[in-house]
Amino acid sequence: MKTNLRTLGPAESKVVLTLREQGRQVVDAADILRLLGSGRSGRKVIQNLIRKGWLSRIVGGRYMFLPPEHGPENLGENNILALAAGAVDPSYIGWWSAASRHGFTTQKPMTVFVATLKQVPAREIEGNPVRFIKVTPRKFFGYLTYKVFDRPVAISTPAKTLIDCLDRPDLCGGATELTRITHAALSKVEPNDVLEAALPMKSKALLQRLGFLSDLVGRPLPDHVRAALRAAIPKGYHFHFGHDKRRDHDIGYVAEWGLFVNARRKDLLAEVPGANA
Repeated sequence: MKTNLRTLGPAESKVVLTLREQGRQVVDAADILRLLGSGRSGRKVIQNLIRKGWLSRIVGGRYMFLPPEHGPENLGENNILALAAGAVDPSYIGWWSAASRHGFTTQKPMTVFVATLKQVPAREIEGNPVRFIKVTPRKFFGYLTYKVFDRPVAISTPAKTLIDCLDRPDLCGGATELTRITHAALSKVEPNDVLEAALPMKSKALLQRLGFLSDLVGRPLPDHVRAALRAAIPKGYHFHFGHDKRRDHDIGYVAEWGLFVNARRKDLLAEVPGANA
């Protein structure tokens, strides 16, 4: 009779017990091969552990360990945030995925966005599209370990999530979705924390978007934060937000922030609860 129980042979037990004792969440094939001391038999053990539900493949040669606490049945691993974050080390879940996790949007993005320090091609993990975004070292900060279905996952903090989204609106659903995220985030995050996350990014356009959108959504920043933002934006520096070209009824130039807003007010505020567009 066919069974779905996660049985173990002697070599498989050695691997599982070792990984359990080490508290491992992610393991490379090379670690298992070193443990078993034999390339051919080691690869066979890895295949068996995948088949029996003790390992879940993340990317080539890298696996999520499903310890005994997952139960006796082979149910697999469906924690896509843990799988995606485990694909590359170091990394953290960011942008739209983090905004959704922190409750800044009701949208559930289909793609998982992962910040990394190296170029990694996009791929599907357990049927979910995952994009790995290479960022410069100065922007790779502001993340903590959060529990996601009992798995520790590195995710950008609420303040850094807002700042990352302001830095890359294309990675959080565009201008309208960014406006909604800004409205929600500024109701939960301390302005000083936002400022501390924003300045090290060294992006003038990011600071302009932060100042403009905080005003637009009715959550203006305190005077000392506004002053710090303006001081970091050189006089005469201009940038744009929204579409590439201006259209009729767009907001246009916002002198206070030196920003050309190529979008209509009602469009930007369309997803902001209670907004008066």
